Amino acid sequence: MEETQEIVLTQMRKSVEKLGSSTEKHGDSTLMRFLIARSMDPDKAANMFVQWQKWRASLVPNGFISDSEVSDELAAKKIYLQSLSNKGFPVMIVKGSKHFPSKDQLQFKKFVVHILDKTIASSFKGREIGNEKLIGVLDLKNISYKNIDARALITGFQFLQSYYPERLAKCFLLNMPWFFVSVWRLVSRFLEKATLDKIVIVTNNEERRAFVEEVGEETLPEEYGGRAKLRAIQEVELAPLED
Repeated sequence: MEETQEIVLTQMRKSVEKLGSSTEKHGDSTLMRFLIARSMDPDKAANMFVQWQKWRASLVPNGFISDSEVSDELAAKKIYLQSLSNKGFPVMIVKGSKHFPSKDQLQFKKFVVHILDKTIASSFKGREIGNEKLIGVLDLKNISYKNIDARALITGFQFLQSYYPERLAKCFLLNMPWFFVSVWRLVSRFLEKATLDKIVIVTNNEERRAFVEEVGEETLPEEYGGRAKLRAIQEVELAPLED
């Protein structure tokens, strides 16, 4: 690790302590995600890190969200967890046509945590390093006005920005209908430039080929030009972590 990075990491750890918290259980790779998200400013990164700790303690007091806590959302079978991309990132596919606005916003927020945590954990090789990323695919094929939920999209992306910094490698939007364009414009207003730069709206054959190439045919389901089968996230069992 570069000497300058070590200095900034040390400054961040001290800033976290001044805020009354600790980085003891977290390695350099985790802290670096917060530093990168805050342009290597140790004080801003420390503040973001402490806010993340408080948020996790409040929303995820057990350290994870069980299937039973989000059973209504899982029942829709709208989230699919594929294997790793060509670059080693887990691939999560969202079927927009199977989503309907939730009447239980707390359960929906827990559901977002559940699917992000499980997707990231699916790339662990025995243990978490801290710098793992994911690829998201939002498929808008066959959506109708009943499926439109700007609030859900804003919640998902804001969680990624605030509580999962530098976890998103790329997000692909497929089959966007004309009536969704105004919805996406609204959602985009809530996204930071760093997040927007990672989002690709696939609109032509060249972009679709690049999408298939980035994810990989072995991981992509057949309907997207790959050779894999869709795997509902609740049907994927993760290997236990090493002690």
